[in-house]
Amino acid sequence: MPYVNIRIAGRLSREQKARIAEEITDTLARIAEKPASYTYIAFDELPDENWAIAGKLLDEQ
Repeated sequence: MPYVNIRIAGRLSREQKARIAEEITDTLARIAEKPASYTYIAFDELPDENWAIAGKLLDEQ
């Protein structure tokens, strides 16, 4: 059973999450031959202050 965890800085709309979940589920079904009914996807939306790139927090950029 595939479990996909998506971590992203900032927030996604409900519509964006639905589209991403559909695309990833379709891709796993098509390429990996995994049943869509067994594919789990979790979204972790984190504040920009919890992410850093090149030593700088994203909310500082």
